[in-house]
Amino acid sequence: MSASLSATARLEARISTDLHGLLKRAAELQGRTMTDFVVAAVQDAAERAVAQAGVVRLSLADQQRFADALLEPPAPAPALQRAFKRRAKLLRTE
Repeated sequence: MSASLSATARLEARISTDLHGLLKRAAELQGRTMTDFVVAAVQDAAERAVAQAGVVRLSLADQQRFADALLEPPAPAPALQRAFKRRAKLLRTE
């Protein structure tokens, strides 16, 4: 196989005849093959799903709590203070 050709995988799905007709009509309207239409639509849907999974949605109350924590962070816990002291000792160059 040539290095310029990309690898492919096959996807099969059983769909209703109504959906098949709809996909065929939509592909025709766009001047595409049905395969090209379906692949483009599936890719678009997958990219949107992945992008939306990375978005954090907060209620107004949670947004306020988050902003408050950024503006006035709580004091570090004793364990965190000890960890910073150990880190400072480890990184000390004398």
